[in-house]
Order: sequence, then structure tokens, then C-alpha cells
Amino acid sequence: MKTFLLSVGAALICITAFAQKKPLDHSVYDNWQSLGDVKITKDGQWVVYNVNVQEGDNELVVQKTDASLRQVYARGYNASLSADNRFLIFLIKPHYAVTRQARIKKKKPDDMPKDSLAIVDLQTMNIFKTDRVKSFRIPEKAAGWLAYHKEKQLKDSIPFSKIDTVVRIIDSSRILPLENIPLEQRKKKKKRNDEEYQETGSDGFAEDDAVAAGTGTDLVVRNMSTGAEQIFTDVEEYTWSQKGNILVVESNPADKKKKIPSSVFVWRSIENRLDTILKGGNDFRNITIDENGYQVAFVAERDSSAKSLQKFYKLWFWQNGDDSARIVADRNTVGMPLNWTVSENARPNFSKSGKRLFFGTAPAKPAKDTSLPEIDIVKVDIWHYNDEYLQPQQLRNLDNELKRSYTALYEIGSLSIVQVGDINLPQIILPNEGDGDQFVGITDKGSRVSAQWEGSTKKEVYSINAANGKRRLVRSGLYGSVEVSPLGRYIVWYDSKTKHFFSWIDGVTTNISAAVPAKIYDEENDMPADPSPYGIFRWLEKDEALFMYDRYDIWQLDPQGKQKPLAITNGKGRQTKTVYRYISTNREERFLTAGQQLLFRIRNEKTKDAGWATYKLLSKMEPVTIQSDAYAYGLPVKAEDANVYCYTKETYQLSPDLYSTTDLQNELKLSATNPQQNDYSWGSASLFTWKAYNGKEATGIVYKPENFDPKKKYPMIAYFYETLSDGLNNYLPPSPTPSRLNIPFFVSRGYIVLAPDIYYDKGYPGKSAYNYVVSGARALVKKGWVDSTRMGLQGQSWGGYQVAYIITRTPLFKAAWAGAPVANMTSAYGGIRWESGLNRQFQYEKSQSRIGATLWEKPQLYVENSPLFHLKPVKTPLVIMANDQDGAVPWYQGIELFTAMRRLGKKVWMLNYNGEAHNLVERKNRKDISIREQQFFDWLLKDEKPTKWITEGVPAVLKGIDRGIE
Repeated sequence: MKTFLLSVGAALICITAFAQKKPLDHSVYDNWQSLGDVKITKDGQWVVYNVNVQEGDNELVVQKTDASLRQVYARGYNASLSADNRFLIFLIKPHYAVTRQARIKKKKPDDMPKDSLAIVDLQTMNIFKTDRVKSFRIPEKAAGWLAYHKEKQLKDSIPFSKIDTVVRIIDSSRILPLENIPLEQRKKKKKRNDEEYQETGSDGFAEDDAVAAGTGTDLVVRNMSTGAEQIFTDVEEYTWSQKGNILVVESNPADKKKKIPSSVFVWRSIENRLDTILKGGNDFRNITIDENGYQVAFVAERDSSAKSLQKFYKLWFWQNGDDSARIVADRNTVGMPLNWTVSENARPNFSKSGKRLFFGTAPAKPAKDTSLPEIDIVKVDIWHYNDEYLQPQQLRNLDNELKRSYTALYEIGSLSIVQVGDINLPQIILPNEGDGDQFVGITDKGSRVSAQWEGSTKKEVYSINAANGKRRLVRSGLYGSVEVSPLGRYIVWYDSKTKHFFSWIDGVTTNISAAVPAKIYDEENDMPADPSPYGIFRWLEKDEALFMYDRYDIWQLDPQGKQKPLAITNGKGRQTKTVYRYISTNREERFLTAGQQLLFRIRNEKTKDAGWATYKLLSKMEPVTIQSDAYAYGLPVKAEDANVYCYTKETYQLSPDLYSTTDLQNELKLSATNPQQNDYSWGSASLFTWKAYNGKEATGIVYKPENFDPKKKYPMIAYFYETLSDGLNNYLPPSPTPSRLNIPFFVSRGYIVLAPDIYYDKGYPGKSAYNYVVSGARALVKKGWVDSTRMGLQGQSWGGYQVAYIITRTPLFKAAWAGAPVANMTSAYGGIRWESGLNRQFQYEKSQSRIGATLWEKPQLYVENSPLFHLKPVKTPLVIMANDQDGAVPWYQGIELFTAMRRLGKKVWMLNYNGEAHNLVERKNRKDISIREQQFFDWLLKDEKPTKWITEGVPAVLKGIDRGIE
């Protein structure tokens, strides 16, 4: 009997132990799932989405929106749905492990594993697959057709380009799928065609030109309904018209020994006819087709030698009925500025009507001087006080500057060229989808130097006559933003100085927001810069009204300022502290129409609950809330021809999953991500309020471990940046960190995490952070469930600066981790953000660092807010991450902080991930820092044994050999 009882007792203990949840560890990251790339058929019957893992093989899921059928395709991605709702087309990645091994073996690009293509017939669920596909395209508004581009043939196969060329197919005046031609016949046909080609010569090439080998490969055009295919060889690029009536193909033959020219062809899908529209040339770029598929434009260079040091491109145009494309613009065209030419770097675009063709022009580039040997060239950057941009910014943007182009217009009917933009007016807005009577030009030329400390520039705004390019000054010296009404009647801008919106029409300027009783700009702005507006989001049809936000509500404004502003949400947002924001579910929507049913996303500022509301435009009814609860919602995707929506929702505890609905109330759950989460201790997130040291009510998020016991004292880590509480209901997956705190990981392992909101007083960013973070930590201690002797700090970038500052003002925290911190504002003030080349002065005078004065006006504030000058009393051990390719905070800031603390005998470590940026990019480094963060905080806050990198460090001779983390 005793034996039996003992056995039962032992079994119960075993069952209890087995059922006990595990804490998260570093092995869980790779397979943690997320959803991505949701698409829905036009009829709303099917939805397709990716289930991604952090590292490994993803899945593509196609599913009935009523949840009646679900099919999973391993490693599928980049899915498209045909316009007739029948076909699903996607690429399939090779196995992750296979690709990884190929990289380890350093295989050549052509020998690397390649994607495959899959086509699923949603009526039968039959699937067609083909291997070695690098891209595919389907017409946007037509059903049935697909073009897919094959990779280069493997060495042991016979490439079609060695058997025939697309040029020969045209010459034979018919299209025949080459795979249906017997091999011997193909070889004989190729020999005959090559002989004919040698006799006739090659358009576009001089006899002594050395022609570079092309990179064209097979393009397969498939009728998905019948399965019939035909192959075009040596294709470099291809583009469908929206309606699928034409496919434009650029050929670039791989075998240039016989000087076969590159060419451009138009294939007509209805007639199954292929026409040459241009034969011969060195380079074709930026093929574009008008909306109806009747006109084609591209730029090409075909006159110079392939090795020429100076090339001039031309704009080519073809329309249905033409035998071939013709030149419509080059450097000698009337209307082209002197010494300018057509830019090869800008894609031509047709206006909505197809009556206009916009293209890019640029000053002709001088030929490179090859007379001076490379070893004698002096390489020096000359910084000049009159430069509009500092040299680092110029160098950073050099490639963009070399490719910069300016808008020009070709009027197809009149055959005229109008230069719309230029160096002095680089930014052009084209209203009415390019068919407007006026364009708008914006420039900041002449005021760019002040961006060094202002962070923004004054702008000049011009109205441009579309017919002749004549300009009329609309607004001078504007600090703010500009937009144009859909039809182009009104130019509207926000003036940051007056904090109002203005409209302009025919020379008359009107303040259109003066009568709005609410603030239309950021009410909580705590930076020295002028606040930004909440913004305009849509116009009413015919440019009759515009709609803008305040903090909570939505306003309708008259662009002429004659009608009184109307709060279409009737003040309901401000009354309930609910933010209303419009959601467009139609990607082609350009304006709103009277009676249109609008969908709003809503979020309560106090509770953080979110949901949806609807509103019938221009009705007298208030918006109707149809759902609001404690979830975070993803933006809904709507079927084009049916009232079916799909969206994600999540909480801190519930992984994001996909739902379908027809009314945004009654929903069906379609996915079930991360079921393994049930095996691990997780936790909860809740709002926490307290009084900050400045007397204001403070808010933050408190993350508590699972099975939280208020009688127990937990170690705590405070993680912060600025304001984070709006993320209360966000799911935070356990993932290797780019340098922020891995919140669910630490919560799962028994830590409490506090994420306080911080609001700043101008000139005192460090003190402001102290007020909110330290008061929040002590408020938690008063609750009785945080151990005041086991508290830590963690922050990245701006958060890292605040960590460094706080430990100079209090010994309250036992451990601190600062990623990419600024330690010395006096040296950082004049530094460079190397990623952009910008100087950092604007950050301190106008932006995040919030000093609000120059270094010479208030040097005491720079010193007071710099941790470097206040390190002597520091008692908290600190880890710094400062990477040598940080493009935002110069890594010497980390060096200054480390060497100062080392000189003062403080406990300090610095991690420099070689070649890494401001936030870690490489996954191996993210995993490494995640391990080190855990080890550091566990040592100081949980009394775990410290690892070697903490106690001894890792000398340079062991770099890459011993990580010191065992």
C-alpha cells in the first residue's frame, strides 16, 4: 500500500513538472512566427498570406475567407492573385538550409539555389510548377496572362538563346513555342538565321565596336486558362500594360559574337503578334506603358560605341499603329535647355488621359578625363562655407546627385517639349494625375545652409503653367508643407510659424483654418521646433472641400474659406479622448464622394482600446463605433468587389492572427500563429499611473511575469525612449534584439519591466528623463512587489543617452545598459550623422535633444545635460554598445564615456560590433548581444555567476575564437 501511494505521489509530481511552463530561452527565436503580405481576391472569396519565421522556411497560406478551406505551400512568397479571382501565382524559395550551405561553400551566383514558380488554379486547386524563375508579372486589370522570367540556363542544359533568338522569330513572321521544335531542327534554323544575319549586318553597331555580352534570358508567356506557353529568348526586361493587351519586351542577347542587336518588341496578346519597334542599341531603360496599353515610351542610347566615355540618351515613343518607335526628345530638341539631355535615370510616365508624357532631363555630363594616371589623381574633400550641403552629405548623396533628373513634358498632340523643373526648381507636383492646367514647383535653393541648425529649410512655392512652363510665385519663405488639390485648382500649405493652413487660387491667398476652434497642430509637442500639423488626408470630389485632423476629431474645410469649418465627428473624439483616423481601403482612391461610407480607425488615449467606426460622408449623423476593445488592430484589407475585410488583431499575450469579416463586428479567425507560446511562461501588460517629480500625472506600461504574485519581490528593468504607452496592446515577439530590451524574454524569466512615458522640458532633457523614470521606479517599489535593490536600466540611442544621464544622478539602479549613447553634447553638437552626412546641430537646437539654443548661447545646458561631466558619483555598472559604423551617433561618443568611466575606476564595458550600424543588423550579432544582456542583468539583479566577458573580458588575440559567454 505504501509503495502504491508513493508511486501515485511520484506520478503526480512528474505530471506537475511536465505541465509546468518553461521560461523563454535563446533557442526559441528562429521559429517564432509573424504574418505578412495579406492579399484578398476581388470577389472576397480567397485570402492569401505569409506565415514567416524569423530564420528558416516560411509558408504561404491560401484560404477561403469563410474558413472552409485552407492550403499551405512551403516556402512560398511574393504572391499575386489574377484579376478574375481564379489563379494564385507565387515564387517558392529554395530550402533555407540549402541556401545557407551554398553560401558557406561560396558558390558562384549562377550556381546558387534559385526560386521556382507556382500557379494554383483556385477552382480545382491543381498546381503547376517550374524551376529557376527570377521574376513574374501579370497584368493588373486583365485575367489569364502571365509572364515569367527564367534564370540563366545551367551549364549542362542547352539554352534557348543558343538555338534561336527573338529577332529570328520576328523575321519568320510567326511565333512558335521553341520547346516544340526538335533540337536538330532548331540548330539548323539557328545556323541559317545566323548566316542571314551576317549578310544583312546589325542595326545600331559600328563594325569595329566591341559588344559586351548581354544578360538576357528566356521569358515565358503563359495563358493560365489553357496552359499554352511561348518563349521569348534573350529577354532583359519586360512590362505588361494594365489591361494585358500588350507586353513590351527588351531583348539583350547573351551571345554577341555575331553582333546581334539589343531590341525592343511589342507583343499583342489578342492577335498573338510580335512587332519590332526598335532594333539596335547599347542600352534601353525604363519602359513604360500608358493606362490603355496603346502607347509605349522608354529611353535608349544607341549611337555611341559601347566603350564611349560620354553617352547621350534619347526619349523614344511608340503608339498603336506605328511601324516603329520614334525619337521625341534628345539634346537637340526644341525646348531642351542648352547643354542638357534626356536622363537615363528617370522613368517616363504618361498622364491619366495618355495625352502627356513626362520624362527626366539633366545637364549633360562631361566626359571623364582619362589623360591623368590613377596614381597621380589627388583625392581631397574641400569643405567650403558657401556649400549648400556639407561635404559628408554631398559625398553620401553623390550617387543620387549623379542620377538626379528634372521633370520635362512632351505634349503628344502638339509634339512640343516643356521643361517644367530645373536645378532651381527641382520638386514638381503634377495634379489631376498629370492632366492639370497648372503644376506646382517647390524649391529651397538658397536656404539650404541653415538646415544645418534648423533641421528644415524655407521654401519657395510656384504655380507653373502646364502649357508653356511659365512660373508664378505663390509663397515665399515658407516653413511648412505643401500639397495640391486632386484636380489642381488649389495650392494648399501649412505655415509652421502661424500654425494655419492656407489656400491659393488665381493669386488669392486665404487662411482656411483660422475658424477651427481646436488646435490643428501637435498639442503635445515638447521639442524646440515648431509643432507639426495633424494633417490633411483627403479632398472632396471636384476640389469642393478638404478634410483634416486635429488631435482627436476630423474637420471639413472650405478651400475658399467662405464656409464655416465643420467637425464631421461633432467633437465626439475630444469628448471621449478618442482619436479618429481615416482608413482608405481602395488604393486607387484619389478623393472622397458625397454619401461615401467612410471607415475610421479609432483609439482611446486613456485606455488604449482600439477598433473601428463608420461614417456616411456629408450626412448629419455622427460616426458609429462598430467595435472597440483592448486589442491592437492591423489595417484592414478589403475585397475590391465585395464587402469582405481581412485584418490582424493582437494583444501582448495573443500573437497576431488573421481574421475575416463582412461587417467588422462578427469575425472568423483564419490563422493560429505561435501555438508553442503555450509551452512558455509569458506574462501580462497593463497601464500604470503615478505622479512624476514635476507634479504631473505619468503613464507607462508595466509588464509582469506569468502567475504574478503581489507578495513576492521581483527584479525590475526600466526600458524607455520617449512615449511607449500607446503600444500597450502590441504583441512583442521574443526575438534577438537589434539593441533594445527583449521585453517578453526578461518577463518570462521573472523580471518586471517598466516602460514609462517621458515628456520633456525645453533645455532639460536629462532631468526630464530622471523625473519620469526614477519616480516611476520608486512608485513601483511602493507597490511592494519590486525589489528596490535589484533594479536596472536599458535604453538604445536616445534611450541610451537617458540611461547614461540617470546613473550620474542616482545610485538607485544596480545595473545599466546603454546602446549608442551620446555622452558629451558639446562634442556631439558639431558631429556628423554619417549615414546621412548631416550635421547634428539641428538635433540640439530644434529636435530630439531639446536644448533649444546654440552651444555658444547656453553652454551650461550642454554641460549640465552631458553625462560625461558628471561621472564621479556613478556607482552603477554600465555596458555600452557603440558600433564603428554607426550612422546616427558617432561611436566616439561611446569611447568618450567608456574611457572616462575607466579613468575614474568605474565598472564599465563596451561592445563594438565591427561594421555594424546604429542598431544591429546581422542576426548573429543580435543573438550575441541578447545573450550578453541576459548574462549581465542576471549577474547583477539575480546573483547569477558572471561569465568570462564580464569578469575578464576577451583580449584581441582571442577575437573570433572565444566569445567569453560560456
